[in-house]
Amino acid sequence: MSVTGPIDTPEQMDELRRSHIAEFPDFPEPGILFRDITPLLGDGDALRRVIRYWCSLLPENIEYVVGTEARGFTLGAPLAYELGAGFVPARKAGKLPGSPRTVRYDLEYGSAAVEIPAKALPRGARTLVVDDLLATGGTAAATIDLTREFEVELLGASFLIELQGLNGRDRLPGVDITTVWSIPN
Repeated sequence: MSVTGPIDTPEQMDELRRSHIAEFPDFPEPGILFRDITPLLGDGDALRRVIRYWCSLLPENIEYVVGTEARGFTLGAPLAYELGAGFVPARKAGKLPGSPRTVRYDLEYGSAAVEIPAKALPRGARTLVVDDLLATGGTAAATIDLTREFEVELLGASFLIELQGLNGRDRLPGVDITTVWSIPN
């Protein structure tokens, strides 16, 4: 499905980022610069513009978008809608009924797990993994590993924001990556 409506230029997207992504120094701890997408989400026109632009960067004929909890849901669902694709949530452990497929992964201080319903993705489906932020790449790598367990055709991973300098791409070898905004950490 093709994107409908006008698509902004990269320059217009940069201006939108400056006006709609809030920055909070030293949150949640000293030395961290937190990027808050809440202003973007609260502006329907800006969000629509970002979704249309983002879709223009993606491969064709995507059948499923896998969005990582929680902001990957918020952005992945409208991407899937605009693309005419299905949406599959990748949830934190313990949030899905039945016997979901699970992948555990290490965090800086501990571990976590991500789950997808056992029958959510048909074998061979053209699938894209989506999240709001690519930082160190741990959550993205786990979500991609889990998605691959379904024997889909992984078209890549896409992020609203990539933080340069945190080497998240290094954790995703062989994965085609697209981002709306790639910014210094």
